[in-house]
Amino acid sequence: MASMRQIIDTITVPTRGKGLYACTDEILARVRASLIERGLLTLYIRHTSASLLIQENYDPTVQSDLERFLSRLVPEGDPIYEHVLEGADDMPAHVRAALTQTHLAIPVADGVPLLGTWQGIYVFEHRRAPQTRSVVLHLLGE
Repeated sequence: MASMRQIIDTITVPTRGKGLYACTDEILARVRASLIERGLLTLYIRHTSASLLIQENYDPTVQSDLERFLSRLVPEGDPIYEHVLEGADDMPAHVRAALTQTHLAIPVADGVPLLGTWQGIYVFEHRRAPQTRSVVLHLLGE
């Protein structure tokens, strides 16, 4: 019987402003390098104005449509916001992150996360300016 192990790692994802940024390949490589065959991968983004998504990775219009939808749902410059210290895009970015996800849990089997055929892992940047986002990977398994 294999013994339980855990690995904690971090990747950085540079962004160029609002939108989805694929990080699937780097995450797959880190899981493969861990040599853990079965377990659970938890991903956590360490920011309050960006989020994580599992989304279609085949047609990029899905990603641009998501961005446009959230921009309509949570517009910049809404007079309801009091928090404007960091700019007009900051409070909407916090709301967008609250409506999406800051962590993901993905089962691992045969040494790979069990993503669907058209699924990819993305950092969803909610700020206009370029950022460097930090995503923690926690892999627990055998």
